[in-house]
Amino acid sequence: MNQLIAPLVMGILNVTPDSFADGGRHFSLESAIHRAEEMMLEGVDIIDVGGESTRPGAKRVSAAQEEERVIPVIKALSERGATISIDTMRASVAQSAVAAGATYVNDVSGGLADSDMAKVISRHPELQFIVMHWRGHSSHMNDLAIYDDVVVDVKDELDSRVLALTKLGVREEQIILDPGIGFAKLPEHNWQLLRNLDRLALLGFPLLVGASRKRFLGELLGGAAPDERENVSVALTALLTKSGIWGVRTHSVRPHKEAISVALELMK
Repeated sequence: MNQLIAPLVMGILNVTPDSFADGGRHFSLESAIHRAEEMMLEGVDIIDVGGESTRPGAKRVSAAQEEERVIPVIKALSERGATISIDTMRASVAQSAVAAGATYVNDVSGGLADSDMAKVISRHPELQFIVMHWRGHSSHMNDLAIYDDVVVDVKDELDSRVLALTKLGVREEQIILDPGIGFAKLPEHNWQLLRNLDRLALLGFPLLVGASRKRFLGELLGGAAPDERENVSVALTALLTKSGIWGVRTHSVRPHKEAISVALELMK
């Protein structure tokens, strides 16, 4: 078999009171830093710091609130040598996060929610920009889960987004794509996308998959709560390793790193 490269593990650090899987657990600066240090000990590759929930139905917070939540955390983690991603749809928050030490910008809107995001990314050629497939804000995204062919539609919409961003000065080498599992997607859409990542990879960009503990996995288990979806999340990471994706975005670190190691060993 062809030699595969281990997907990077991006650890989720939600500095929010209302995220779907772990809202409130790491809301204080002390608890957020403690959780990040745990992830670093477990070998996390990137820590994705977010200050605004994007769970279905979530209401937006102000830019000031978002910055107040994430910037102290990013500064503290940067001092500890962590590789940091800022999970934000706001250009102003992204700019402040980069100044504080972030080297990735993970925008679930792919730059659609804030027209200035592309300017921030283009001004910093050292940044990596994660561009997710997105059709609208969390408050109404479930109403937008209508596709003729979800794989074709998502691929075409990501392709259009890349074209728009590069016209605005974002370099192709900065771009990482994310199919947006769970965002304006029904369970069957999520499964179709996961089965066809090879077709999305034809766009020629690294792929990040963020499926950890999401609702469609709970539905597979008969309505399991977020914390009860960890085993299937780890199983999915192992299976996705074979697809050659660039990375996985996960709530835990060590189990996913171990699953990747097992998958790679089996595929030698």
